[in-house]
Amino acid sequence: MARSIQRRAVLAGMAGVAATAAPWRPARAAEEAPLRIGLCTVKTGPLAQGGLQMEQGLTVFLKERNYQIAGRKVALTVADTGGSPAGARSRIQELIERDKVDFIVGPLAAFEAIAVNDTIRAARVPTLICAGAEDLTQRKPNPWAVRPSCTSAQPCHPLAHYGAVDRKFKRMLTIAEDFAYGHEQVAGFQRVFEDNGGRIVKKLWPPISIPDDTPYIAQMQKIDAIFVGMSGSNPTKFFRQYSAFGTKFPVLAGETAADEPNFKHAGDEMVGVISASFYSGEIDTPTNHRLIATMEHDYQAVPGFFAVSTYLNGQFIEAALAKTGGNASDREAVMKALRAVSLTDTPRGPVHLDNLGNAVGNIYIREVRRKNGKLVNAILKTYETVGQFWTYDEKWFLAQPAYSRNYPPARYLEP
Repeated sequence: MARSIQRRAVLAGMAGVAATAAPWRPARAAEEAPLRIGLCTVKTGPLAQGGLQMEQGLTVFLKERNYQIAGRKVALTVADTGGSPAGARSRIQELIERDKVDFIVGPLAAFEAIAVNDTIRAARVPTLICAGAEDLTQRKPNPWAVRPSCTSAQPCHPLAHYGAVDRKFKRMLTIAEDFAYGHEQVAGFQRVFEDNGGRIVKKLWPPISIPDDTPYIAQMQKIDAIFVGMSGSNPTKFFRQYSAFGTKFPVLAGETAADEPNFKHAGDEMVGVISASFYSGEIDTPTNHRLIATMEHDYQAVPGFFAVSTYLNGQFIEAALAKTGGNASDREAVMKALRAVSLTDTPRGPVHLDNLGNAVGNIYIREVRRKNGKLVNAILKTYETVGQFWTYDEKWFLAQPAYSRNYPPARYLEP
């Protein structure tokens, strides 16, 4: 198991807090003690690209504030899970017991978040999830966790509506890696696509570490379009092989499949891919412009889903501590403050949390285009204030089984 623990503590600077925040009068001990944030991410394996972005996004946020939040110095510990449930459990346990963190940010993957859920619940450490694991904010909500980004399926709901209603696709095939994140994306897409008159006629489930997608691409026949729900470095490989195979079906993609950082290693094979996400580099907010500029300067990279998620988590921590006067020791008060956060100037635009702690915000339908010689996600359409239940009744939605590989059952699969 690859393993890496890093610590940072910056001892100077001023806090960058909202102008509306009340003045802090923390106790002397609180002033002297650093605020401890543990980032649980992936730095090895096929998901490492997203894990690196997670570290960069949170680091940019802290650098902007000179590593101070609410008048307190910040110590950041970065833990590498290796992209496995066991690794996630071990690293989370270390952050809690050895590093005694006040906040956990992460983990990255849905299967990791599911694996550490009980640990976080028992330790009662405020956690800002980056993974899309649905039930952590649905049927089994964790009172110690919030998710300012989105569930796995949250962007897929409006994308399916766009495909069925705006593009009038009738027959589609889905392809996603055979693990929790892929399952949840496909399930959400399928439900809305079929509820709007479409048919999912085939589902393909390649393993997360497969080197060759062409056996799956060869099965793509007699359809109007495909849905791609891949993540990490896999989408770049898939689109390259898809283009080389000569397949011409239109592509709808999940947010990580057409994530901006993927463009660095992509070419024209991605032009025309339509995806949905809570983020696009084309969003016109001051914070997004600043994040992009800093990422380009410091890392020669552009932010995507994971960098924006952790930057946003930093904003939520900052806003919550503004309400608690910098006090992180009263964890129940911290969680109450986190759940009440509502922001307007973020990289994703306006966002707040629902009653279960999951983000409600805009979802953008994006198309990959060339702009000034670079690939960008141009915004085609904005679905405003989208929650995790889409347009479905919350009570009805939660009474159904959780999204999975086999739920909802596909009604129209063909041999």
